[in-house]
Amino acid sequence: MTPVELSRTVLHAVRRAVDEGELSVTVPERAVVAPPGPGGCGDYATNIALKLARAAGRPPRDVAEILKARLLDDEQRFADVVVTGPGFLNLSLRGDAATGLVEEILRRGRRYGHTEVAGAGEAGRGERADEAGVRLVCAAEVRAVVVADAVARVLRSQGHVVRVECDGPLAPEWESVLGAGATPTDPHPGSDPTSGSDSCSGSDSCSGSDPTSEADPTPAPAPGPGRTPHPVRPVTVRPTPAPADPTPLGRDAARWALLHPAPHDRPRITRDHLVQRETNPLFRVRYAHARTRALLRNAADLGFRPEPGPVAFLGTASAPDHRPQPGPAAPLGTAADHGSRAVRDAAPTPLLTLLRDHPRVLAATAAHRGPDRLARHLVAVADATLPLLYSVLPLGEEKPSAAHRARLALAEAAGTVLAGGLSLLGIDAPEHL
Repeated sequence: MTPVELSRTVLHAVRRAVDEGELSVTVPERAVVAPPGPGGCGDYATNIALKLARAAGRPPRDVAEILKARLLDDEQRFADVVVTGPGFLNLSLRGDAATGLVEEILRRGRRYGHTEVAGAGEAGRGERADEAGVRLVCAAEVRAVVVADAVARVLRSQGHVVRVECDGPLAPEWESVLGAGATPTDPHPGSDPTSGSDSCSGSDSCSGSDPTSEADPTPAPAPGPGRTPHPVRPVTVRPTPAPADPTPLGRDAARWALLHPAPHDRPRITRDHLVQRETNPLFRVRYAHARTRALLRNAADLGFRPEPGPVAFLGTASAPDHRPQPGPAAPLGTAADHGSRAVRDAAPTPLLTLLRDHPRVLAATAAHRGPDRLARHLVAVADATLPLLYSVLPLGEEKPSAAHRARLALAEAAGTVLAGGLSLLGIDAPEHL
């Protein structure tokens, strides 16, 4: 269940309370659902009771208790609902909800979190594809061009028609090395973004990507039959310029160096982005993805496959240090790689929360034109994935069980989200590292 679906469920509980006369309020258009803060618990939390308390003329905790009773009626979704603090509702999802999340990620693959485009599903889907074109305008500066390219990729994943324009000539290596390009500024900004030679709606030259590459997996959709696209909305992309030429770092490290910092921050163009150590966030993200792929290969050698299901962990001791170390790693599945059975006390809840949050992060990245949001999210997913990996394969004489298959499916889902996110940033996700 995604935060959007949870928001609808919370609003349904408010609507029921109003219909039954327990609350006298106007049902809001949306309920904010996010991971719980300090003092919270469960998978998600919402402050909807605090928002409604004044209009209801009741203390926030009383409103929260009313909504709690109605949320707990939904036994298929919630294992528990707890009221904390002044009236926060903390929601714990059932294990089968986590299973459904993993199934959805594996079904959609790298497109998990993308908006369906018109014509790709049932009627009425993908309306956003026609809402408006987006015209990204950037300076002829390397970071501005790379940021605009990444923003365009994420916007297309959310169903927008996008083209990227630059107000000056580009250095050839920005496209040949960094995979980022743009077209000259269009003197007719209100023209149809789906027509003309400078359109980025389906041109790989606009994004600088290889037509056969998965780096930009979502082509820009064309307007539906008989529909007229809305005028193009110009958006200026103006991050803090790079202090040095990033191309010597190569495509992946250079793009990460330019995209990971917030647009207003000065990027560090150093060889630290090439170091294979835990201090390098890019390495941690790619390492976590490569390990999930290695686990799938190792599991196939042992004769079992991923099957989504409840993820249970054993033991009570603390897990060993799971951080990646330089140099050759011990073969996956060996005692040196996994450590003791005690590693299985690591709960998957933080990872599941981050995976559920992925569609919201993509939507926020598109709305705020900030690829740094996606980059930071991928680092968080990678850091939450690594503790899981040590409990996926059976140890010693242990036989593969349903628990192993469920953990393998969760690991594959995490790797899928990491690969999809990296591809939207224009960065490769290697299967071997």
